[in-house]
Amino acid sequence: MPTLFRFLFFCAVIVGSVYGVMVALVTFVEPTEREVTIRIPSERVNPPQ
Repeated sequence: MPTLFRFLFFCAVIVGSVYGVMVALVTFVEPTEREVTIRIPSERVNPPQ
């Protein structure tokens, strides 16, 4: 039974670390806005009849 508790504790530490990293990323990283241009071929806009 002690190995089960050790395994669950290890999993909880891993999950807590991942959660902490995600919170840190949300808090400290600011996305930069930029203009995006997507070229669409005229064949897709005006298909030949």
